[in-house]
Amino acid sequence: MTFKDLNLLAPILEALQTEGYTQPTPIQEQAIPIILQKKDLLGVAQTGTGKTAAFALPMLQLLSAEHKESYLHIKALILTPTRELAIQIEESFATYGKHLQLKQAVIFGGVPQGSQVAKLRAGIDILIATPGRLLDLMNQRFINLSNISFFVLDEADRMLDMGFIHDVKKVVAKLPQKRQTLLFSATMPTEIQKLAHSILHNPEKVEVTPVSSTVEKIDQSVFFVETKEKKNLLAHLLKDPAIKSGLVFTRTKHGADKVVKDLSRYGITAEAIHGNKSQTARQRALSNFKSGNIRILVATDIAARGIDVDGITHVINFDIPEVPETYVHRIGRTARAGASGTAYSFCDREEMTDLKNIQKLIKLNLPVKENHPFAAAPPGMVHINLPKNKEVVKRLDAHTPSRDTNKQGSNRPQSRRW
Repeated sequence: MTFKDLNLLAPILEALQTEGYTQPTPIQEQAIPIILQKKDLLGVAQTGTGKTAAFALPMLQLLSAEHKESYLHIKALILTPTRELAIQIEESFATYGKHLQLKQAVIFGGVPQGSQVAKLRAGIDILIATPGRLLDLMNQRFINLSNISFFVLDEADRMLDMGFIHDVKKVVAKLPQKRQTLLFSATMPTEIQKLAHSILHNPEKVEVTPVSSTVEKIDQSVFFVETKEKKNLLAHLLKDPAIKSGLVFTRTKHGADKVVKDLSRYGITAEAIHGNKSQTARQRALSNFKSGNIRILVATDIAARGIDVDGITHVINFDIPEVPETYVHRIGRTARAGASGTAYSFCDREEMTDLKNIQKLIKLNLPVKENHPFAAAPPGMVHINLPKNKEVVKRLDAHTPSRDTNKQGSNRPQSRRW
């Protein structure tokens, strides 16, 4: 099937052709016809499946048919949890709709509201927003949602994780009852199921992957390591030139900054992206990562939710996430758009329970990478003795890079299943 088979308008097909898109992904193939029929939709899809285009393309087509050269009222609202994701969705609408007479704008917190308000006053058709700034500008009477005909709630489960669910309900209360609503979520916890039931009217459901599944093309494995050795293991792995573009996840903002600092002492350039960074700093780091000026980006979960970058070869869980579903979101940053990818997870003794919960959710025992200089046996495991290394590994604590202690062996670490 091609995009042309989905009966999209010529200007939209032209924009897609310019971007090199010819065949829709499974969620696009299923969702676009449903949305074009003006039906509500519940989309269960992981990140990287092409869901932004799945709702953007048909919305642009329907809005274009209704457009009357008037930008007095906002006609479509896309609500999303993070600044980065909001920006990328706005970019997608601008790209796909560049040959249409529609206007869009994005609003989010963390920056002065002046330029955002100016765009609203100039008139727009499509608004992409994060909950906090949207409610703020609504309270200031800069935004009126009474004419909304399309409402998209994106990354609904992350909205729940970030504590935005009450803000979402406040926004929904201001929307017209007669509207088309699309809800997308990678997972479907009970709270999100209740929310979907309350805001969707006779929805069609599209589920391109099981709720708890991970992308099949991701090579996943775990490294057992003591907490203090994680920084050394990371630097050791980053010697591999196969890691062309790596996204490293930490549990805390302070942890992200510390990883960047530790890597710099190895001569490895990296940047951090998290909630304490200014919007300018976050966008600069993301831009450097996208362009390849840096190959390693260190992020917390909240900041990374909007990172939609093609070509990420590796995701490294420096810290195991406490919420199993977060693991699915994290590793979904690689193997996007049909590509393959690799996900490494560092697990210390205190993270064993979190790892077990992840494996239970994804129904997969992660292969254990053992042949590395910082291997540690977790409690209850029989540890296979590693070959004795004759070379001395110089630790990061000594402020000198460690040597590759596996020069004469295979470059592919041995693995076994736990």
